[in-house]
Amino acid sequence: MPISTRDDLRNVAIVAHVDHGKTTLVDAMLWQSGAFRENQDVDDRVLDSGDLEREKGITILAKNTAVRHAGMTINIIDTPGHADFGGEVERGLSMVDGVVLLVDASEGPLPQTRFVLRKALAARLPVILVVNKTDRADARIDEVVDETYELFMDLDADEDQIDFPIVYASGRAGRASLTKPGNGELPDSADLEPLFEVIKTAIPAPSYDPDAPLQAHVTNLDASSYLGRIALCRVHSGTIKKGQQVAWCRRDGSVERVRISELLMTEALTRRPADEAGPGDIIALAGIPEIMIGETLADPDDPRPLPLITVDEPAISMTIGINTSPLAGREKGTKVTARLVKERLDRELVGNVSLRVLPTERPDTWEVQGRGELALAILVENMRREGYELTVGKPQVVAKDIDGKRHEPVERLTVDIPEEHLGAVTQLMAVRKGRMEQMTNYGNIGGSGGSSPTRRQSTGWIRMEFLIPARGLIGFRTEFMTETRGTGIAHHVFEGYEPWFGELRTRPTGSLVADRHGAATAYAIINLQERGTFFVGPTTEVYEGMIVGENSRSDDMDVNITKEKQKTNIRSSTAEATESLTPPRPLSLEEALEFVREDECVEVTPSAVRLRKVVLDAKERERARARAKRAANA
Repeated sequence: MPISTRDDLRNVAIVAHVDHGKTTLVDAMLWQSGAFRENQDVDDRVLDSGDLEREKGITILAKNTAVRHAGMTINIIDTPGHADFGGEVERGLSMVDGVVLLVDASEGPLPQTRFVLRKALAARLPVILVVNKTDRADARIDEVVDETYELFMDLDADEDQIDFPIVYASGRAGRASLTKPGNGELPDSADLEPLFEVIKTAIPAPSYDPDAPLQAHVTNLDASSYLGRIALCRVHSGTIKKGQQVAWCRRDGSVERVRISELLMTEALTRRPADEAGPGDIIALAGIPEIMIGETLADPDDPRPLPLITVDEPAISMTIGINTSPLAGREKGTKVTARLVKERLDRELVGNVSLRVLPTERPDTWEVQGRGELALAILVENMRREGYELTVGKPQVVAKDIDGKRHEPVERLTVDIPEEHLGAVTQLMAVRKGRMEQMTNYGNIGGSGGSSPTRRQSTGWIRMEFLIPARGLIGFRTEFMTETRGTGIAHHVFEGYEPWFGELRTRPTGSLVADRHGAATAYAIINLQERGTFFVGPTTEVYEGMIVGENSRSDDMDVNITKEKQKTNIRSSTAEATESLTPPRPLSLEEALEFVREDECVEVTPSAVRLRKVVLDAKERERARARAKRAANA
């Protein structure tokens, strides 16, 4: 069988741990390839185009751009570094012929580095190692390269995969070199030319059988108000033209003839119309309104479907339903019905292959399963910004039976902490049934980006690796940051399944619950603030069953937060005395999801995030507790 190659084309994915500089490096590659005018106003991290991506500083969706360099087109896929968006990573890798693995010159390989590298090695893709941020004051280049080699061997890479080229770079400075600079120094080259050359030589050109019929794999979806649904495809063989009839090989095995109404190809950040595309090209197609990810466009006379894209099983689930609180529909929410919520969840399934939506006993509530807590929180945050009002349950793990025994997902957790917090963090992990696998003393590793004065001045930093049940990580981050006084860094990645670990009590405190409807008063909060920490301030409207604070003890407490000071006509000798009101601690959506227990949920509206009991009536909650106690004693 004759094999041909496209020597004018390279398809490469940039993979890395969160915040190791993928998107910043792509910015520099675009600038140096002439994608922008010299005086053009372009935002930093130009590929992170979503509001949440810019706010959180992470890549959520895999995106592609095309760089023209020395007569060659380099299609670059910028993939997420967070394991919760693993479905995006897997789709991105299905479009490319090699990967650029980015590793921070100080922090070295971290859990998400392991995750994305494992996917690349499983797909048999060649790897280029880029040691980024060599100009960091706390860089340790030799150790990081050694750690990367160890990671390759730990992931059972073969000899060909371990024999990878190494490029030293500073994405922010737009410089790369094949010569190792000193720690804390910039690469000796003035630009990224060495990186472009390594991509040209180390990443194989797309290969194809010139006699094979058309095969184009749908790897992502987009939408346009003008063109409708847009399918992003990698052409594996054959050619595809605008206006051409093709065979649409659907997920259910059926084949349907459709016409391509529009064919687009990427130049820099813009999709431009094209007449035809050939093997190796990454294209966007319009004209098929119901096409789905993983399906194939093929030759109508000889349709040969490609394998469907598979992703890792969901590990975390939570319920999402309509807002059932007494304040439902009274704020800025415009989408409050079950039909609208279900339609929105169904739309999410179209473009998110790692998500599942299952029915529950209630017709207005659904179980949503995903790779991680952050991925589900991103979905809820997007929905609230679109005007939805929701009730969201506590995140739970998705267990499964293996050989007749109940198993649960286990995560590999890596923490970097100053050594003075070693005891507190070890104790925290013991309560959550974490099992230590490794501990290394790194000296001053500089923390996340080395920007914090506390991290820069700290000397003895320790890195510890734990295997911990995914349940133990729900609510972990808030406690971890408190115990390490904001200096600790924690990352985790899915490891596998192990037998059920038993009962975990991850939150030692109870809730302060409002016992009536009304407006919170400063007088009531001042008298109650010794009982715990409040999430609401004076004048906030509350209702019976709403959680207004965290109790300092382990049990829940019903409180009257609306009580007002009684006025009399007798002047008190202490009338002029003032008492200080502790400011409330407002919770973000992620913090609220971490805080709630099984009998609690989160009310989400466009203007507020509130915590509440699932059962609002205090007497009904007491009866339920009594029934549970009798059942336990029976």
